[in-house]
Amino acid sequence: MHDFDKAYWENHWARATGHTPGRELPVNPYLPAETQHLPVGTALDAGCGAGVEAVWLAQHGWQVTGADISAPALAAATSRTEQAGLAGQVEWVEADLTRWEPGRTWDLVVTNYAHPTIGQLAFYQRLASWVVPGGSMLIVGHLHAPHAGGDHPVEATVTRSGITGLFTGPGWQVDASYENTRTVDAGGRTVQLHDVIVRAHRRP
Repeated sequence: MHDFDKAYWENHWARATGHTPGRELPVNPYLPAETQHLPVGTALDAGCGAGVEAVWLAQHGWQVTGADISAPALAAATSRTEQAGLAGQVEWVEADLTRWEPGRTWDLVVTNYAHPTIGQLAFYQRLASWVVPGGSMLIVGHLHAPHAGGDHPVEATVTRSGITGLFTGPGWQVDASYENTRTVDAGGRTVQLHDVIVRAHRRP
């Protein structure tokens, strides 16, 4: 059992050589694929890590807030914005998203492989409350399935039906829901990722 608390993530990002400042990492491919048709506005990258996706959003005109529990991750993210010529254009917030009360909402809330202490589905439900009426939420998670395997503990995985079940009420509509397998370079080693992707919008 993993406890994805602040200490865990501080340690993870302090030693994550594959995410060091100065090394350019590709944006998660689902982000451009699922947001390219959306009207540009405000965006929250929840569990932003080293800021790759937040910077991509800022480069494409979004007013971005990147929030993460890890100070080393946010230091790398800040460096990334400076290298991209976006210094001061992304608001970085160090926060425990399971307790944070932002006091505002966003047109787009995205989360990519973020693992909280409260469980994935409870976490996604909390993030959904920060989407404005008419706004969208994009979730990319590690797929929980017999064939998935991989290095991810079971509590850090989700099913497509589990996520879409959060958005079956009258206030939401699921716009995209699928699973995908892709291969990535993780610090010099090849890793196969089994992903689940859900995009939903909050009805006005």
